[in-house]
Amino acid sequence: HTTGADGLGREFLAFKLGSEEYGIDILKVQEIRGYEAVTRIANAPEFIKGVINLRGIIIPVVDMRIKFKLGEPVYDQFTVVIILNINGRVVGMVVDSVSDVTTLTPDQIKQAPDMGTAFSNEYLIGLGTIDERMLILVDINRLMSSAEMGLIEGLAP
Repeated sequence: HTTGADGLGREFLAFKLGSEEYGIDILKVQEIRGYEAVTRIANAPEFIKGVINLRGIIIPVVDMRIKFKLGEPVYDQFTVVIILNINGRVVGMVVDSVSDVTTLTPDQIKQAPDMGTAFSNEYLIGLGTIDERMLILVDINRLMSSAEMGLIEGLAP
């Protein structure tokens, strides 16, 4: 289940949160935007920054750095919002910066050890290794659909 249609691997969008680099399946990514002001929602959890209007669709924006307590979030010219399409629901996710798109073959993806990353292991696909680089591969579908995110109610994982 780790290979693409061509059997040559999967493409991951690499992004940074704090000092770590993460990767998510590029097929879940709809677009990447600069950070813009969001409209706060009353009573939303702190990590839900608010909502933005994306071409007429109101989408929730989650700040991963707040959600996973990765230090004080800074909003600067590198801060980006990755617009995700999760089972037909569109969600924005704030990250420190986006690096590149990387193709990983199955043998470059290792089982993630229980090493206390910000994400619990159930949301990890594994560790992607490219030379000296290490990407923590996040199962963004499962994470965004999870009860703890509270974003997509009634969707079974």
